[in-house]
Amino acid sequence: MTPGDLTPDELLSTTRTVRKRLDLNRPVKRELLEECLGLAFQAPTGGNLQGWHFMLVTETGRKRALADLYRKSKQENDPATVPPEHRRLMDASAYLAAHLHQVPVLVIPCIEGRTDNMTFLQQAVTWASILPATWSFMLAARARGLGTAWTSLHLAYERDAAAVLGIPYEQVMQVALIPVAHTIGTEFKPGPRISNDQRVHWDCW
Repeated sequence: MTPGDLTPDELLSTTRTVRKRLDLNRPVKRELLEECLGLAFQAPTGGNLQGWHFMLVTETGRKRALADLYRKSKQENDPATVPPEHRRLMDASAYLAAHLHQVPVLVIPCIEGRTDNMTFLQQAVTWASILPATWSFMLAARARGLGTAWTSLHLAYERDAAAVLGIPYEQVMQVALIPVAHTIGTEFKPGPRISNDQRVHWDCW
């Protein structure tokens, strides 16, 4: 089954975080990205009514600068020891960090305003506007044979990243960094998850 043939349930259950299976050598057509962005902008909004911006980075020098910030943050934040059950994830994470500058497109969703001095409620409203749009972009990408991964390590150096990209740091907040590429193979399965019974609560905890 090709990504374009996925049912809504299959799309939702097989949109994985793709790290090692990103095709680093195949370009991504601008038309595909624009289709994904068009769907992203149809996402439901929170209180910040479409103060959204998506920065698409394809220029080699800027990608390399962002990747350097990402790797610097990863080196600082990686745990000293990793439990055996997490080693596969950490290996994939390390692979992505090493090759991030080679990914065809880096997408940085942003939103107008900053949450630094906001109340918890105001922060929630702000994030509730940009996160659905970003997830819609990622689902649209999956439906077109593209792989994505939600990453955030570069945000430890958000101001530096803003300088690289010309983003007005005081007025616009970056919320993630999404590598985008065609996938090596298109078959993805639902991931292992904890039983619903352990995570679903009806009426009380």
